[in-house]
Amino acid sequence: MTDLGRNLLGIPETLLPEESEVTSRLAAGDEPADVVAAFPASSLAWALLADEAYDDGRTVESYAYARVGYHRGLDSLRKSGWRGQGPVPWRHEPNRGFLRALYALQRAAAAIGETEEVERIGQFLNDSDPTAAAAIEAGE
Repeated sequence: MTDLGRNLLGIPETLLPEESEVTSRLAAGDEPADVVAAFPASSLAWALLADEAYDDGRTVESYAYARVGYHRGLDSLRKSGWRGQGPVPWRHEPNRGFLRALYALQRAAAAIGETEEVERIGQFLNDSDPTAAAAIEAGE
């Protein structure tokens, strides 16, 4: 039996609230920059901006967008009862914006040579959900 993804510490999972207006606007084709302007607390919108910038070769901008998404996500996690540790499962769709922002921050940090941050954020992402990075890379 594998322990991958199993909560061995017994710390409760943190489940972020849905962002139905954000996801509706994105599904309707609104640009992430417009969604961020309307919903600046959305980690998902910031993560999508980070992805766009990274795909365009604008790694410093990607880093900045991902960092904002990461910090907005930390704020949301704390409001949801998170105490600095414990699972943030990928399977809970509203958590994906935060996890994507973490992934984008690690990726952009690697691109600009922030070695310590790459390791720290990678560990945080793995501690949150060890399946998240693979799911993001698979395009889920």
